[in-house]
Amino acid sequence: MKWTRFTINTHIDAVDVLSYELDAIGVEGIEIEDSIPLSDEDKAKMFVDILPDPVAPSDEAKVSFYMEAGSVSPEDMICRVQEILNDISSYINIGKGTVEISETEDIDWINNWKEFFKPFRASDRIAICPTWIDEMPEELLQGKCPPAILRIDPGIAFGTGSHETTKLCIRKLDELIQGGETVLDVGCGSGILSIAALLLSAKYAVATDIDEMAVKVARENFDVNSIDRASYELIAGNVIADMDFAGSIVGKSSMINPDGKTGYDIVVANILPDVIVPLTKLVPGFLKPGGRYITSGILATRESEVRDALEKSGFKNIETTPMGEWVSICSMI
Repeated sequence: MKWTRFTINTHIDAVDVLSYELDAIGVEGIEIEDSIPLSDEDKAKMFVDILPDPVAPSDEAKVSFYMEAGSVSPEDMICRVQEILNDISSYINIGKGTVEISETEDIDWINNWKEFFKPFRASDRIAICPTWIDEMPEELLQGKCPPAILRIDPGIAFGTGSHETTKLCIRKLDELIQGGETVLDVGCGSGILSIAALLLSAKYAVATDIDEMAVKVARENFDVNSIDRASYELIAGNVIADMDFAGSIVGKSSMINPDGKTGYDIVVANILPDVIVPLTKLVPGFLKPGGRYITSGILATRESEVRDALEKSGFKNIETTPMGEWVSICSMI
C-alpha cells in the first residue's frame, strides 16, 4: 500500500494545537520531529539501547501525517491544512507554516522488519527462532546437545536476542544456570531473558518492566514457548522509583524459596547505564548471599561508570565480557 506523507514545517509552540486540529479533520496519527531535549521522565520511558545523540536546540518542528494514496486529493488536503495554519496563526506562532508532500514506498510498516530477523544460535544451549518461521535450520541444531528453541515475537518491546547486549546476557545465563535457580529479570522487554532462563532449567522467574505493553508482549511470548504459568510471574512496575513495589519483589522471592528466605540466585538487567547505576544500589537486597548480578546494555565507553557503582554497592568478582561496542558485567554479592 502506498501512502502520501504530508509534512508541516512549523514552530514547537504550535504542535499541540496542530495535533488537535488535524484530529478534527480525520487525521488519525501524527509524527513529530523537534530538537527539544529529553526530560529525565522521557529517558526513563525509552526502551532503547542508547539514547539519541543530542542536537542543538531549535524552535522549529515538523508535524507529519500519512494518508493512503488515492484516498484524498493531495491538493485538497494541503488547502485544508493551510486553512488550519491561517486560523491558528492569529493566536500562536506557526513558524514557517509551509506544507510539503511526498510518497512512501509500498511497505508493510509493521511487519517489514521481520525480513531481517532470522533464526540463530544465541548460546550453547539456546537457539532463537522467530514465531513466524516454522522450522529451525538443521545446522543451528548441531552440537554436543540439541539446544532449546526459544520462539520470540518482540512486537513493540525490546528483545529479539540478536542484539549484542541480549546475546551477552543469554550466554551468561547459559553459563550460570545448572538447574533450580530463581531469576529476577528487571526491564524484561519481550521476556526473552526470563524465557531463556526457564528453558535452561531455572526453577522460577519474576520479570518486571515499567511498560505495561512490554509485560503484555512478554506474556504472549511465554505462552508461545509453552512455559508453565506456575513457573513465572510478570509484573508491571518501577523498582527504582517505587519502594513498595521493590519490596514486593523481594517478598516474592521468599515465597518461591524452599527455606522461605529472601533473595534470588540471579538478577539480570539488560537496560541502560542511566538505569543500571541507580538499580545497582537496590540489587544487593534482591540477591541471596553469593547471588549473581548480570548487567548489559552498556557501551564500552561507560563500563567504568557501572563498575564504580558495583564496587560502591559491595559487589565482588566483577567480570566484563565484551561484544562489539558493548559489554556485559557479571558480579557477585
